Amino acid sequence: MTFPIEIRVGDIHLSLHPVFEMLAFAIGFRYFTYLRARSADYMSDETRVKIIIGAIFGAFIGSRMLGALEDPYAFAHSAHKLLYFYSSKTIVGGLLGGLWGVEIAKLIIGEKRSSGDLFTFPIILAMIIGRIGCFTSGITEPTYGVETTSMLGMNLGDGLMRHPIALYEIAFLLILWLVLYLINGYNTALQSGDIFKLFMIFYLIFRFAIDFIKPVHLTLGILSSIQLACVIGILYYIQTIIRLMRWALLPHSDQRREYL
Repeated sequence: MTFPIEIRVGDIHLSLHPVFEMLAFAIGFRYFTYLRARSADYMSDETRVKIIIGAIFGAFIGSRMLGALEDPYAFAHSAHKLLYFYSSKTIVGGLLGGLWGVEIAKLIIGEKRSSGDLFTFPIILAMIIGRIGCFTSGITEPTYGVETTSMLGMNLGDGLMRHPIALYEIAFLLILWLVLYLINGYNTALQSGDIFKLFMIFYLIFRFAIDFIKPVHLTLGILSSIQLACVIGILYYIQTIIRLMRWALLPHSDQRREYL
């Protein structure tokens, strides 16, 4: 397998990464509409549209902002900062930006109910498809790992055996999907929005950990900008983490139902 994996038509080489990005958005949204049609959604079409608009704008700004800050030195010395900002993106920034975009939209329209659960599995599906595109790009996309001598190492295009971070993330997301699906189906009487919150908490923890085996630019000398964003995101959910940990430690199912 030679990286980057491209579609070649004569002398034209087409990257698969943007193709998978478009597929991720299209299939993810189609899956969302499928799930919504099969569920008893308590929100009107108008409310959902406004929330989705908030999520899109928030995700766009958040992904670019954090993406640009992945390498603060390169951004600060870029001759075309606006172009650098636009071309930089990261999923963590998109998720956190989308989260806060939704919260702002809900504040504006006066919607207090949770809206995240219905988006959880479509987001996971879209991320899996997107990461396939990242994997096909090899080292031309900053989702590769540091050198390794483990059996998991792969030559991603530069002749070095590296951690295939994109594949690790795909495997993690598939496991997380199954776990959340089982939790969602189990009669735990979780609060509305808890499935999405669990997704965010687990994913942010994963991304914080996985960045230690990526060739990242450190901020404050110890953590990358993405890791710092993960810490902020985890702290944002600290009350949910404490509540669910207390629930999990209760010995009897009756007590758990009463607690929640």
